[in-house]
Amino acid sequence: MFAFFVMGVLSMQRAMPDAKEERIYKAIKVYMPYKVEKRMGGLTLIDTRDGRKEKPDAASFYHRLDELEKEWGKQHLRVVNNDVVVVGDNNQSIVKIFIQTQQEREWLHKFFGI
Repeated sequence: MFAFFVMGVLSMQRAMPDAKEERIYKAIKVYMPYKVEKRMGGLTLIDTRDGRKEKPDAASFYHRLDELEKEWGKQHLRVVNNDVVVVGDNNQSIVKIFIQTQQEREWLHKFFGI
């Protein structure tokens, strides 16, 4: 019985998405092209650039969302001094977001690889 409990807890931990720095993630999230749509059978990821929809299973939904956001971030985010610059598809600067703490800078490097 204890083994089943431990296995359940471990599988729940694996299904959880990566932790995020709340302030900077919310500021960047506004410019990400991925939206979540609730449906009867679960959740759907929508790419607002081309309308493409993905319907991953419930266990891997947030992991897939993280993968897409990381891909987008590597192409569209730049760290310049103490700012994160969001860059559009044509390499034009859209907005600068100030990095307030060292933890935010480390999270940007860890999550997006920038």
